[in-house]
Amino acid sequence: MNGDFSELIEYLDKKFQETAAKEDLVKLVTLEEFDRRTKELEERLGELKEGFGTLQSSVDTYAKKADTYFQEMVMLSHKVDRHEKWLLQLAEKLGVKLEY
Repeated sequence: MNGDFSELIEYLDKKFQETAAKEDLVKLVTLEEFDRRTKELEERLGELKEGFGTLQSSVDTYAKKADTYFQEMVMLSHKVDRHEKWLLQLAEKLGVKLEY
């Protein structure tokens, strides 16, 4: 029986060593995969930050243009009101009845 146990012990020892080596390889691959994915995520995050910066710049540009447009509309509205007032004053002095 002694021979059978030593043979069994040798067989199991060999299998444990193979399994341990595989586990180390799996850990190594897992760490390499983790590093690769981390780098990919960092690159993607950089792209997202760049895209967000571009989008933010575009929104700022649009907001400035919209603000300028609204200011021009207010000025134009005041100008039209002023012209309407002058026309009414002229019509009154000339005795012309204006109908709306």
